[in-house]
Amino acid sequence: MSDQIAVRETIIPGLFEVDLVLHGDSRGWFKENYQQAKMEALGLPHFEPVQNNFSYNADLGVTRGLHAEPWEKYVSVANGSVFCAWVDLRKGDSYGKVLTAKVTPDKAFFIPRGVANGYQNLEQNVTYTYLVNAHWSADAQYVSLNMFDPELNIDWPIKPDQAIVSEKDTKNPLFKDLTPMEFQP
Repeated sequence: MSDQIAVRETIIPGLFEVDLVLHGDSRGWFKENYQQAKMEALGLPHFEPVQNNFSYNADLGVTRGLHAEPWEKYVSVANGSVFCAWVDLRKGDSYGKVLTAKVTPDKAFFIPRGVANGYQNLEQNVTYTYLVNAHWSADAQYVSLNMFDPELNIDWPIKPDQAIVSEKDTKNPLFKDLTPMEFQP
């Protein structure tokens, strides 16, 4: 746990890791989960969230993703811990690059559009939260990817036979069957 906010770009261009500060005492803790001015001064891209989402997952091993949406996302957990995986699905040199990390209340990640995001509960009763800079829409064009595709070589802590996955996510295509995503500037 850090005593100062820090922002670092990862091996995936535009994907940033953020160290958050937890201020705690005998009652619990408090954090500034997202503070635009401070984080942009430290290198986080300009980000104007329009929607704040929470996903509560009761069971160990709940696994969601991998989804690449046409908007930026700032993810963290309100409580508990998750294993996150990201795969760059944007056309370019980093296409197919994979990054994984454990996310706890003192960590957050900024994910650019076109980078697939997935996570897995490492304990029970986890609240995963994310800010987005576009409103969700049933008409949104996004790409899903099979999170257990062997080509991705993601070392999920809870293996597929023990993971709790939606029927929809079990039908996501393999990486070899995708086309890189392109965006207008």
